[in-house]
Amino acid sequence: MSPVEQITERPAKHRHLMWLGVFAGLLLVVIGGRFLIDPRSAQSTFGLAKGGLVHELHAIVGLRDLWLGLIAIILASLKEWRALTVWFGLGAVVCVADSAIVAATTGKLWAIAFHVGSGIFCGWLALACWRAHRRAALPSDPGEADRPPVV
Repeated sequence: MSPVEQITERPAKHRHLMWLGVFAGLLLVVIGGRFLIDPRSAQSTFGLAKGGLVHELHAIVGLRDLWLGLIAIILASLKEWRALTVWFGLGAVVCVADSAIVAATTGKLWAIAFHVGSGIFCGWLALACWRAHRRAALPSDPGEADRPPVV
C-alpha cells in the first residue's frame, strides 16, 4: 500500500470513534444546559431527589457537564485517542457511581438504567479509543518495525 493510500485510509478507520466521541460530548453539553436552563426538570429526569438540591448546585452540575462535554468534543475532533481513553474511562466510573447514588436516593429505574447504560457506553468507548491509539502507534511499513512502539 502506498503512503498516499495509507493517509487516505487511516482517517476513515476511526471516523466512527470521532463521531461517537463528539456525540457523547454533545449529550453531556445538552444535559449541562438543561441543568442550567430547567434545573427542576433535569433533576427529575436524572433521578435526583426532589428538594435535595439548591439552585447553585444545579448550576455547578450544569457547568461541569458543559466543560466536560466540550473537552470530549475537542479531544474527539483532534483524534486524541489516548486522552479520550482516560476521559471515557473516568466517565464510566462516574456514570456507575451516579447510578448507585440514584438507586440509593430515588430508585427511579429509568434514571438508573440511563446511568448504567452510559457507563457501559463510556467503558466500551474507552476500550475502542485505546485500541485506536495502539493501532496508530503500530508501524505502517515493515521498515519501521525496528523502532520502539509508542506507548
